[in-house]
Amino acid sequence: MRFATTIIIGAGQSGLGMSRHLAARSIDHVVLERGEVANSWRTERWDSLRLLTPNWQSRLPGYGYTGDDPDGFMTMPEVVRFLQRYADSSFAPIVTGTRVTRVRQEDGGYQLATSQGPWQCRMLVIASGACNVASIPSLSGSVPHEVTSLTPLQYSNPGLLPDGGVMIVGAAASGIQLAREIQAAGRRVVLSVGEHVRVPRTYRGRDIQWWMDAIGAMDIRYDAIDDIERARRLPSFQLIGTKQRETVDLNSLRKAGVELVGRLVGIRDGKAQFSGSLANHCALADLKMNRLLASIDDWVHMNGLAERFPAPHRYESTDIGPETRLSMDLKENGIKTVIWATGYHPDYSWLDVPVLDRKGRIRHDGGVVAAPGMYVLGLPFMRRRKSSFIDGAGDDAADLAAHLAQNLARAAA
Repeated sequence: MRFATTIIIGAGQSGLGMSRHLAARSIDHVVLERGEVANSWRTERWDSLRLLTPNWQSRLPGYGYTGDDPDGFMTMPEVVRFLQRYADSSFAPIVTGTRVTRVRQEDGGYQLATSQGPWQCRMLVIASGACNVASIPSLSGSVPHEVTSLTPLQYSNPGLLPDGGVMIVGAAASGIQLAREIQAAGRRVVLSVGEHVRVPRTYRGRDIQWWMDAIGAMDIRYDAIDDIERARRLPSFQLIGTKQRETVDLNSLRKAGVELVGRLVGIRDGKAQFSGSLANHCALADLKMNRLLASIDDWVHMNGLAERFPAPHRYESTDIGPETRLSMDLKENGIKTVIWATGYHPDYSWLDVPVLDRKGRIRHDGGVVAAPGMYVLGLPFMRRRKSSFIDGAGDDAADLAAHLAQNLARAAA
């Protein structure tokens, strides 16, 4: 049995950020990682994926991007190298190749069963990621057996898909990126659209993430939101990271030849059935985008900075065409693959502590879990809007490291 005062599960950006803060406080700890540093970035992303945040926004405690392309977007190999260099420079005490298979409470702390033997700790930090498992609706079981079902975690590139058309379910960041890439490869693509968050890649000469940072939107705290549970469930921005800083939205996809349909509500006898609410979803997304742009304009005006930026403007409303279909026979329309871009959720199947709700989500208050000495990091809007971004790991880890240190101090008093 090996012991550490604190065990961190996961050596991604959140786990590494927490390690840096604990080290600064001289708190004994170890980071257990199932694979290698940045394992999810290495193994669970498609080939062409880039970060949706600019390089300058890749910031961790005591570390940041130092390359010659601050406004570019890292590829996945570049993200892995960035995080590996951070781990090396921090001298983080990482034990790789160590999968945690069970956690249970014992003797005022926690006992962990792992693939490399048991560990024990007083404090436990879960930084194992928010996107371990693809969230697939139950109606996926009705997909005809001759149609291949995939998730973005299983997708690599268009060339590895079965011949024929592709229906993508979900129009957040993953859905629109895959629709763009697969259509550009010459495939027929049908995109099923539900609730989504439309934003431009750039506005008034700056990246939208620059504006979100400047106006303080990414630092909004969880306890300042009326309905934090809904905020945590919102889809990711419709964004893509490209060298040209392109805006990819439903308008650009439709012009490129992607067929837009409403939210998938059922599949029966090989026929997909779609909601008639597509126009409403698009109108609401346009309204919210324009509210965001107006808040940016207000910030510029209030700070007397109008001369520094181009004049404000607005984007075309989403055009879904004169008519969208409400059903589609998959076979007759040549659909051979369905990709479920319907979100992700964490995997806590190994957590044998009564802290999960009926949907398997961990119960916490800004990362402080409902169990003594347990914390969680890296979840959407966990403490701030930026919590699930690389840029959010440091501030959240600083808060929780302080809370953890106070817990240890009280126990020692």
